[in-house]
Amino acid sequence: MKAFRGRIPRRAVPGMLAATCLMAIAQPVRAQVAPPFAVLLRESENAPRLAVSGAEVRRAEGLSQQARARPNPNISVLTENVAGSTPYAAFDRAETTLQYSQPLELGGKRSARIAAGQAGVVASQARDRDARVAFAYDLARAYAGAEVADRRVTLSEDQVEQARRDFRAAQALVDAGKEARLRSLQAQSALNDVSAELELAKANRIAAYSKLAALVGAERPYTGLADTLLGPNAPIVGPPDPRGTTTVQVAQTERDAAVARLRVERSRVAPDITATIGMRRLNAERATALVGGLTIPLSIFDRNRGNIAASRAEIDAADARLAMARNEALAESHSVVAELAAADARVSAAANAQATADETYRLARIAYEAGKSPLVELLAARRGLGTARGVLLDARAAQFEIRARLARLQGRTISGEPIQ
Repeated sequence: MKAFRGRIPRRAVPGMLAATCLMAIAQPVRAQVAPPFAVLLRESENAPRLAVSGAEVRRAEGLSQQARARPNPNISVLTENVAGSTPYAAFDRAETTLQYSQPLELGGKRSARIAAGQAGVVASQARDRDARVAFAYDLARAYAGAEVADRRVTLSEDQVEQARRDFRAAQALVDAGKEARLRSLQAQSALNDVSAELELAKANRIAAYSKLAALVGAERPYTGLADTLLGPNAPIVGPPDPRGTTTVQVAQTERDAAVARLRVERSRVAPDITATIGMRRLNAERATALVGGLTIPLSIFDRNRGNIAASRAEIDAADARLAMARNEALAESHSVVAELAAADARVSAAANAQATADETYRLARIAYEAGKSPLVELLAARRGLGTARGVLLDARAAQFEIRARLARLQGRTISGEPIQ
């Protein structure tokens, strides 16, 4: 074979450049496939939402560490009887005192402060676990949302292909003089409708994948999934325990932290004593003497009543939030079990309806091509098939949503692993 030695036609250059650019752009995009859900969840440990929650835990740990610190001492130097009138004009009669002062916390202030710091750490850890459970729930929903968007695009593509076959069949009958031209126009209109629905489905798919990428902090949107979450075999680990939900645990730990803060405010009523000891130099006598003392504040005007009242109100609010969380968890645990049974029945019914619609469309197409039924029946059968497929997809999505809610109540991922 001889090598090509001629010049490339000028008209072909722009097309080749465009094709090269498209291949360069499309290559990394095709590689951006979301891993299986369990892998993606493990790789999302540094997601922005989880980073915020982890930082709050470290903040609480820092405050707890600071709560153990004791008051710092003071060292002071005081010079008296200088720069005055005779006989105190010079430093001959100066009295210089070097003293050390140590505040002493009384009334259990430090122990109450330490207990409040530890309660704050426990509450922050409970909030962090609740945030992780919520993140796993939202990630599963985003993952399933991308899968639903993929399937809607596939359904729309199938409908477009079916509409094209129907249009070609109608056009063939029109060309053969067996149908009026109006029938081909009706088939063309139906093809245009499903084509528009396909474009909308593609746009929704882009949005779903962008949402998934934003949730995990990916630099580029995903273009495909390596796993499915809409299957009927998602694990169910018994009924949920309303008392063990993360929202109830958060409310309980926040209530305990509020009680600990009330003890801190009550302990502040007791006055703190400052003990002082030092040495005094007497220049006139050329002698030194020991000095000491206690400073005791009088709790006359400030009894910390306002802060104590505020802490009591905070406990009342925490009690109310705990009761609300328990009631909501109890209602949710009762409803989700019943809803899951209904969702399973809905999926089964929708699958049977789709099978019927498939057979109806097949028979309607055979009858139309044989000239035994009008085009309107074929179009109605195809619309019914598209509707049945959409209903089945909606039923599977609703079934997944209920399973995801159940997993969140149990503190697990959608695949059944407990979240710590």
